[in-house]
Amino acid sequence: MMARLNILLAIVLLLSCFWLIRASYESRHLFVELEKAQSQSRELQIEFERLQLEKRAQATPLRVEKLAREKLHMFNNTPAVTHYVSTAASGGGATSQGVQP
Repeated sequence: MMARLNILLAIVLLLSCFWLIRASYESRHLFVELEKAQSQSRELQIEFERLQLEKRAQATPLRVEKLAREKLHMFNNTPAVTHYVSTAASGGGATSQGVQP
């Protein structure tokens, strides 16, 4: 009877050792995954801050005015130049003409 109890206790001890080893392995694996996720989070935060800075730089009033002049051919409205907008009867769209006094 004592031998059976010793064998049973040895089996329980071995099972608990295997469970402890598996739990340690899982813990290490999860810790590595956590470190990777935190590293990726830091990289994404840096990228976000860089994009925010770039967005602020792109939206400066001087840059917007420069793009409006160059790409959209817009200009400042001055009292010295009068622009008349008329619509064509044949669907030609709007035309503008500049007249200086």
